[in-house]
Parts: sequence; structure tokens; C-alpha cells
Amino acid sequence: MTDNQSYRVSRSGRDNRSPATPYLHDGMTVVATRYPGRWIATGVFALLLILMVHSMVMNDNFAWPVVGRYLFSPIILSGLWVTLWLTVVIMLLAIVLGVAIAAMRLASNPLLAWCSGGYIWFFRGTPVLVQLIFWYNLAALYPQVTLGIPHLFTLYQGSMNDLITPYTTAILGLGLNEAAYMAEIIRGGMSSVDSGQQEAARALGMKQGLWLSRVVLPQAVPFIIPPTGNQVIGMLKTTSLVSVISLSDLLYSAQSIYSRTFENIPYLAFAVFGIWRPRCC
Repeated sequence: MTDNQSYRVSRSGRDNRSPATPYLHDGMTVVATRYPGRWIATGVFALLLILMVHSMVMNDNFAWPVVGRYLFSPIILSGLWVTLWLTVVIMLLAIVLGVAIAAMRLASNPLLAWCSGGYIWFFRGTPVLVQLIFWYNLAALYPQVTLGIPHLFTLYQGSMNDLITPYTTAILGLGLNEAAYMAEIIRGGMSSVDSGQQEAARALGMKQGLWLSRVVLPQAVPFIIPPTGNQVIGMLKTTSLVSVISLSDLLYSAQSIYSRTFENIPYLAFAVFGIWRPRCC
């Protein structure tokens, strides 16, 4: 029996062919797959979304006219600029330090590897808000700062309060903390490069800094960029913590207004919209 004949014979061995359906599968009806659960779930979520939007729009306590009036006010835009500026500066500092710490982490020198591991453990293991407050109150531990060799010469001497301003506190506190996370991201990207690449570079006589910059890092960049983008978005939101040290970022600018008007919700609403605006535009 050929393959074509096998389609014409039923399980009982009888030939069920007819002039209209010479093959058994020709008489089958193709029915599209239905997903009723998906449509029900979509309808439920759409209904919940409509109810939520309706409750927000129709609720007078949100004070949407106030939100629209102050959304583009100079003080809010100034706070938004500070937030964006801090994000860029902190991420640049974190990337530069992260490369150095990751290189130390992968170094053959156990002392460098131990120091970088301790740095990562400390800054990732302590709350970033506590680190900000500590840097802001560093003058309580060291009122005066002196650079030089004692009893020989002094390069700089001054008050710690003059150095630790809200801006330097934000950059140091958030930058050093973010550098610990970026170091692990960069280390993971560098570890993804095949070890044979490093061995070949060393066989050609390249020093560690040369093969790191010309061989390892260029190949690790595609693995580093995606998580770095997530860190940038996270840092854009984490900068709101600098409001506790009286730095006039977006949140602090909103707080300075609603502390006088006592309209907390609308000012917090356009602070949120100010963070959304640079991400969607």
C-alpha cells in the first residue's frame, strides 16, 4: 500500500472515498484557535484601567488645574535640570570608577582583588541614603582638611564645610555607591570575553592596560550597555534622595512650593511627570 492509499483507507480497512472527498483530510474543517481567557482578562484589565483613570480625572483632590499651571514653571524646570545634570555626572563618575574597580577585581594581584571586593561589598551592602547623610556630615569628623606632608609643607588647608557642599555630597554619595554596581556589571562583561583573547594579547607582548583597552573592553561593551541603561534610569529616580540634603532637585523644588501652599498631591504629581517627560521625549 502506498502513502496515498493509506489516506484513503479507514481504520476498519474500508475505503471511505467519495467523489467529493477523494482524501479523508480534504473533508476536514479548519477552525481558528480561540482564546476566551485572553479576551476575558483583557476586558477585566481594560475595565479596571478605565475606572482608575476616571477616578483620577474626576477627583478634585488631585487639583489638575494646579498641576497644569506649575508643570512648566521656572522653579520646576530648574529642579528638573539639576536632576538631569546629577544623573549624567554621577553615571560618568560611576562608569570611570567601575572600570578601574572591575580591572582590580580581575587582577592577579590578591591585594587589589581583595580591596576591590571590599569596596563593592561595603557600598552595595549599606543603604545609599545613609551614605548620603554620612558624607553630608563629614565635617563633624574632620572639621579641617589638610593636603601635604605634616611638618614639611602644606598644599591645601581649609574647612571641610567649604568642600562638602550639597552638590559634592550628592556626587560622592551617589557616585561611589553607583560605582560599586557598575563595577560588577563591567566585570561581568569583561568575564564574558573568552580567555583565549587575553592569552593571545599577552603573547603579543601587550601590557595589561593595553590589552584591557584594545582587546577586552571593546568586546565587552555590547554586554555592558543594556544593564548600564537600566542603571541610568534607576539613577534618574534615585537622585530624588538628594532632597534630604537640601539640594534643589526636582523633588526638593516641588517640596519648597507645597510647603507654602499645603497642596502636596498636585506638586508631587508634576514632580512625577517631570521625571516621565525626559524618558518619553
